[in-house]
Amino acid sequence: MSRIGKLPIDIPQGVEVKIDGQTVTAKGPLGTEVVEVSPELTVKVEDNKVVLTTNNDERKTNALHGLMRTLVANAVKGVKDGFEKKLEINGVGYRANMEGTKLNMALGYSHPVIVEPPKGITISVEANTKITVKGTNKQTVGDVAALIRSKRGPEVYKGKGIKYEGEYIRRKAGKAGKK
Repeated sequence: MSRIGKLPIDIPQGVEVKIDGQTVTAKGPLGTEVVEVSPELTVKVEDNKVVLTTNNDERKTNALHGLMRTLVANAVKGVKDGFEKKLEINGVGYRANMEGTKLNMALGYSHPVIVEPPKGITISVEANTKITVKGTNKQTVGDVAALIRSKRGPEVYKGKGIKYEGEYIRRKAGKAGKK
């Protein structure tokens, strides 16, 4: 039995959770998130908490129990507080700025790199080198942050490129030279 799946999900003040069959809809101050729960599970709201229970005791069902509970919990948290990922740009001449809703980056290529965020995601730039990706869906926020990072990943000799805030880049020594 999943230990995470057993935990009930508290519904915070200002968030409304509706269950329609296997569809859980969380509505809050930041927006609406919809999660399709697997048919092997039952979803109920009791005492201002969302509870997921299994219909059988198969291994696959137990694995899905924790996953679905986490997806519903992330939807509830996302519409209340939202999720964000911060990225840093390192390198001489590397910079970013916003052009309307699009992110325009100069990353050492002969052309600017432009990233257009999907619906529900907002990107902001502080001090030309700090990028913040915000949204209500945790997976989409992570996907957009990974897309931005993939445009010029950090390099191991000088540390140039785009990295997550707080990410440690293991550096290599480079050429030793002739002795």
